Amino acid sequence: MALAVCLLFDNRTDRALRGLWDRVEERGVPTLRSHTHGLHHPHMSLAVLLDWDLGKVRAAVEALPGGGPFEVHFEAVGVFPRGRVSLIPAAPVDLVARQQAVVEAVRGTGALVHKHYETGRWLPHCSLAPRASLRELPAVAALAYDVFPLTANVTRAAVINSATGEQWPVPNLP
Repeated sequence: MALAVCLLFDNRTDRALRGLWDRVEERGVPTLRSHTHGLHHPHMSLAVLLDWDLGKVRAAVEALPGGGPFEVHFEAVGVFPRGRVSLIPAAPVDLVARQQAVVEAVRGTGALVHKHYETGRWLPHCSLAPRASLRELPAVAALAYDVFPLTANVTRAAVINSATGEQWPVPNLP
């Protein structure tokens, strides 16, 4: 699996997104609620790593200056290859700079960054359904549009092992 540096939301946003997961699951479409180990949190990944040294990655991310909490506004649904349905945010202008700083920091540890998280290739998103079929897309999109617009507060970050759900909080929000 992978290790990710993730942005996490405040409790209100987390509840709203988990409620959306529940409504999508009720329609028979698996979400992150039931995906793999079932320990997923609503999040936006800044970097996904395919090979890493956990101690070095944590130290590099923790050494980044804190950028403080911020808002993103979800008003769109995107579909990535293989049916990964995500919420797409309009975000503050410095979000790309934050993501690039994280990628450079983890790359400096010798970690292998997934190609979709490389500088210039990353698309901010919050995963909703990891493998929706084409026939399921209209229902998933309709449920998402029922909660839009959604202002989400990004208040914390963590390094998360996607294979186990284990997470290590980052003291400063990169």
